[in-house]
Parts: sequence; structure tokens; C-alpha cells
Amino acid sequence: MTATMPQASADIREVELAIGGMTCASCAHRVERKLNKLEGVTATVNYATEKAKVHSPIAIATDDLVAAVESAGYTATLPTPADGRGSERGDEPDDGAEPHALRALRQRLIGAAVLSIPVIAMAMAPAWQFTYWQWISLALAGPVVVWAGWPFHKATWTNLRHGAATMDTLITLGTTAALAWSLYALLFGTAGVPGMTHPFELTISPTDGAGNIYLEVAAGVITFVLAGRYFEARSKRRAGAALRALLELGANDVTVLHEHNGRDVEERIHTDTLAIDDRFLVRPGEKIATDGVVVEGSSAVDASMLTGESVPVEVGTGDTVVGATVNAGGRLVVRATRVGSDTQLAQMARLVTDAQNGKAQVQRLADRISGVFVPIVIALSAVSLGFWLGSGIGAAAAFTAAVAVLIIACPCALGLATPTALLVGTGRGAQLGILIKGPEVLESTRRVDTVVLDKTGTVTTGQMSLAAVHLAEGVDDDTALRFAGALENASEHPVAAAVARAAQDRLGSLPGVEEFHNHEGLGVQGIVDGHAVLVGRPSLLEQWSQPLTGDLLDAAERESRQGRTTVAVAWDGQARAVLVVSDTIKTTSAEAIAQFRKLGLTPVLLTGDNRAVAESVAAEVGIDPGPETVIAEVMPADKLATIEELQRRGRVVAMIGDGVNDAAALAQADLGLAMGTGTDVAMEAADITLVRGDLRAAADAIRLSRRTLTTIKVNLFWAFAYNVAALPLAALGLLNPMIAGAAMAFSSVFVVGNSLRLRRF
Repeated sequence: MTATMPQASADIREVELAIGGMTCASCAHRVERKLNKLEGVTATVNYATEKAKVHSPIAIATDDLVAAVESAGYTATLPTPADGRGSERGDEPDDGAEPHALRALRQRLIGAAVLSIPVIAMAMAPAWQFTYWQWISLALAGPVVVWAGWPFHKATWTNLRHGAATMDTLITLGTTAALAWSLYALLFGTAGVPGMTHPFELTISPTDGAGNIYLEVAAGVITFVLAGRYFEARSKRRAGAALRALLELGANDVTVLHEHNGRDVEERIHTDTLAIDDRFLVRPGEKIATDGVVVEGSSAVDASMLTGESVPVEVGTGDTVVGATVNAGGRLVVRATRVGSDTQLAQMARLVTDAQNGKAQVQRLADRISGVFVPIVIALSAVSLGFWLGSGIGAAAAFTAAVAVLIIACPCALGLATPTALLVGTGRGAQLGILIKGPEVLESTRRVDTVVLDKTGTVTTGQMSLAAVHLAEGVDDDTALRFAGALENASEHPVAAAVARAAQDRLGSLPGVEEFHNHEGLGVQGIVDGHAVLVGRPSLLEQWSQPLTGDLLDAAERESRQGRTTVAVAWDGQARAVLVVSDTIKTTSAEAIAQFRKLGLTPVLLTGDNRAVAESVAAEVGIDPGPETVIAEVMPADKLATIEELQRRGRVVAMIGDGVNDAAALAQADLGLAMGTGTDVAMEAADITLVRGDLRAAADAIRLSRRTLTTIKVNLFWAFAYNVAALPLAALGLLNPMIAGAAMAFSSVFVVGNSLRLRRF
């Protein structure tokens, strides 16, 4: 697996900064470059989320990082907490209302549009060009360029003071030049005379320029760019909605139980003050305040907001529950096991935020281009001006071509191509219970051709259950289960627990046992309802001269060959039943295997069980038999070696597991996916965490990752194609500057809109 950021160590810390004042991808590139000039600092700046993720030596103070950003002409602050769960923006907690900056941008856009529409209409329709129309246009266009365009001019001035040029520089140069030329033509040329008219053209025609004004260009470009930025900002906000919803899932208040004089006393407190081992009450309809274990009561818990699974899960005493899920049924008393930043919800939010702040490899090329793009465009504009002046086409036409080049160029679309797709894709994944660790994971999913599945807890439930009952002639299964269940209920062995659980589910309460005795490694014996009963291995029955015979013996041998565990049952001196116990295959595993095949992946089963068990499970879920696709009898320490061997053969391997012994293999795999029902160690080692224990979520994760990567590539293609096609057209005088401005604004809106389609995944 690849990593774009250094791993945290004792001497390195991770700091997140909220960056203010960025207006395009070039700005983000400049901030990133400034931070990376500090010794030992590695930073990535995300234009879409307006955040910098910085790894720096402890010796470098946060103030030094902030000062570096400010020296580039931008602001930097530490994100402030919101409701104890963190904020998506560093400058203000996000409560779902329209932020002040977006509201101000909308007001400026409305003002610019109201003033610009008459200017553009008069310029485009010569029939509307009444006497002195040009002076009315000047009165309307002036405030648009000066007031509505002030954010661009302010950013341009700030950048110039720091020796830099950005997209704002292009806008300011283009619109100011258009306004200045128009003023010259009105005051000193022939454009200001009564009755002056001129046609509107999509392309540029030769003219002396003294009678031409470009007020519609100056006002139109400002309005179109403002519109583009407003819709871009609003779309980016919608793109981050999933993360905001995730951060807001947790409960705010909780009822804690304190013991006083032998009875529980209720106290309502804020969830931030909960401590580990606190007992708290969850009434029907309430959110579970934090991760914990049920100590009293039973209910159904709706976890759809975290896992994407719509079916509520039944829980009872001893079961674990996750904070932010909803108690859909009875009253529960829960003991807190994880609080604050250690909860599953907090970890999910952290993973999603980290993924959104990172950068995929495909974005780095776009960043490098954006960083040098603006100076190249300014140079190209100057070359266009000089070429057209030298060709004798006229000063006005030459000037118009140069302005069109300045305005058409837009590195914003390049800068937004990856971050917006990541925002939407990872946010949608969080809603579905799929946590993608970082953007580099997306590229891994494209290359994977083999998916290795740990058996226990991944393909199977990891819990033993009763699979079949074989009976001697004249014996009914209720009696066999009653006697076997009663004895096994007194044992703690997993096989015994499976038999007892099946008997209780079918018969309800079980009879008591007298003279119970445990034969270590063999089974148990006792008196049930006056009958002497033996339950255990067939060898135990042989020791008591009650061996399996006939059909029972054949059944036991057949089941054993298939890798299942057999439990022999005898009473009153004779073998009378064989119970078959096995690890239960998840009902969705076969469907998941079929989905992997549709994705072009070869499924491989990896297990420490014997080959008979492994091949039986593989056959049931649809994995091809054979030593290449069913790898059995693998010790936990050898799982890593198995992944390495597959990689040596040229396979690109995805590994899905859930246990501590899977962690090394998950880390070694080209793509590691951890089942969220497993251990924290496995989830830490994996690239993708599947919050729900459904193997189909792994197929969804790979599909979502690939779809997100495809969206990024489509965005980048159109962003590049737009500039490659538009710049030559503008330089050749084939684009009116106002049309160029509209096209430039549309390119950014298109990229963001295309990314938002991922919300429907």
C-alpha cells in the first residue's frame, strides 16, 4: 500500500488548519508550498475543504505554521470544536444554516446580476441601443466592476504584495482592462457621441477600437464568475453534507444511573461528561449515548445511520451497542466502554475527514499544473496582444483577444476535480457504513484482481450453531434435543453452547441436571428426568459401551468428512442421536462472492481450518475448489506469507478480515478491508473499514471507490480539455470575452455537479 503522508511518531505530530482566503487551486498550491518549505514539514492543502493537513516536528510551534500561511497572504486557524464533536469548518460551527460567507456571496451576485443584465442586453441587441445608451451602461457596469468585483481585486492586491498571481489576477486584469478601454473610448474616442451603436459578435473583428466599448464584458465576466463561485461554494457545501450529518449523529444528553442506598438514581448529564464504566439508561426512541455493553434489558437497535443496514438488530444482556444508534424497542441499561474520541462514531468521522483532506496521485499532476498556470496565461495573453498588434488587425481587436485569454483560463476546475469527488464519495460511503481511509485507496481498488477472504467472522458468523440432527429409529428430535441441551447447558464449551442454544430456541426452558460430570475433551454425563445421559465425542460413548452403529455411525462419518463437528447422544444405555454443529455461513456471503466475480475479482478462501471444512464452505458460497482458491490449514502467523506469495505471483490482492491475526495480512495487501464487527487492530491496519458485518459491503466499497476514481478522472479530463480547447480559440480571436467568462464559470460548476452525482450511489 502507498502512503502520501509520513506516519506519526514520537517526534512528529499532525495538525489540521482551516485556511481562509483561498479563491482557486493556485492559492491552495501556494499555501502548500509555503508550509512544505519549513524544515521537516509535510503538508497537503485541500481547496475544496479549505483545510491543511500538516505533519510537523514537535519543535515547530503551531504559531509558526500559521505564520507561514499568513506570509503567503492567507489566514490559518485551528478548527474549533462544535458540540464536543469537532467542526467541519475552523471559522464557525456549522449548524446546517447558510454560512455568512455564502450568504454575502449570494447578495453580491444578485446585485451584480440586476445591474449587468441591462448592460448585456443593450450590448447584444443593437435595436435597444437608444441615444446615450452607452453612458447608462457605464453607470450600471461601474458598480459591478468595482463593488461586485471587489473580492477579486482585493485578492489580486494581496497576492501581488506577496509576489504571486492567481485566478483573481486574471479576472482583475481582464475586467479592469475592459473597463479602462471603455472609458478611453467614451471620453477620448468616438464611442461617447450621441447615437453611437455597435453590433454584438461572438468572435472578434478588425476595428480601430476608438468607437468600441466593452462594458458588457467587464460586467458580464464579474457576474458569471460570481455565479460560478456561488454555485461552486453551495455545491461544495452539499458535498460535505454527509460528514456534517455524521458529526451531528451523536446524542447530546444522557441519563446516568448512580447507586444510592441500594437503589438507582437517575441524573441527566451532557454526553461529554460520560466516563468509562458509567451505567446509563436508554429509553425507547432515544439515541444510545456512547459505545457500551448492555447490562440490563433487551431491545431492537436501529443502526442504519451508521451501517446503512435497514434491519434493526436484536440486543440483550452482554451484547455490545454503538453510540448514535437508536433504541427502537425496550428499556436498556448500558455500561459505557468507550467515550469521546475513542467511540466508533468519532473514529468514523476521523477516517472520513482524513480521507477528504488527502490527495490522490491523479490530483498531484493537476496541482502542479495549477501552480504554474496563471503566469503562463498572462504570458500567453501578452503574446496574443503583441501578435495581433503586429498583424495590423487593430488595437481594439488585439486588446479583445488578450482579454479573452485572461478570462477564459480557469485552473479552478482542475483544483476541484479530485476534492469534490472525494467529498461526495467518502461522505456517501460513510452513510453506507463504508469508511475509506485515504484517497490513495481509490487507485488501489482499480488494480485489484484477487480478493482473499478470511473464513471465520468474514464469510461465516464465527459462531457455532446446530446444523443437523440424525436420529436412531423410533427417536424424536425433541427428546434428543431436550436431553442433550439440558446437559450441554451446564457446560461452557462453544460446541455445547450451540447445542444448548438450539434446544432452548426450540423447546424453551430445559430440565435440571443431576450428578453432572465433565469428561475433559470428551463430553459430559448426568441424569436428566431420571434418564442417564451421555453427550460428547463418539469415543466417549464407546468407553461406556454405547457405540454408534448402523445409520448413526454412517451419518457421523459422513459429516466428519465434510469438516463438521459431530456430537453423539446416548441415554438409557444406547446411542440414539448424532447432532451436527458447524460455524454458520452468513446468508449474504454467496451473493457477495457473485458480486466480486462481476467486478472481475478472483475470490480466494483463507482459513486455519482443515481442508474438508474449507472446501465445504467454499462450495456453499460459490468459490472454486482447488489449492489455488481454497488455502486451508494456515496458521495465523502464516497469513502474511500467503498474501506475499500471491503478490510474488503477480496478483494484486485485496484482503478481507476481522481478527487480530489478520492485521499483518491486511497491512501487506494492496487493499485491506476490515469488517467493522471485528477488532480495532484489524480496522487500524486496513485501508477500508466496513462498519456492518455484511460481506456485500466489501463489494459496495470496491464499486464506490472505483466509481469515485472514475468521477475524478472524468472531472480532470474535462478540466484539461476545456483549457486545451478554449485558450487557442481565445488567442485566435474566436471568442468574445464575455462568452469566455461564462464558459470559465461553467467549467467549475460542471466539475462540482458531476461529483454530486455520487450522492446517488
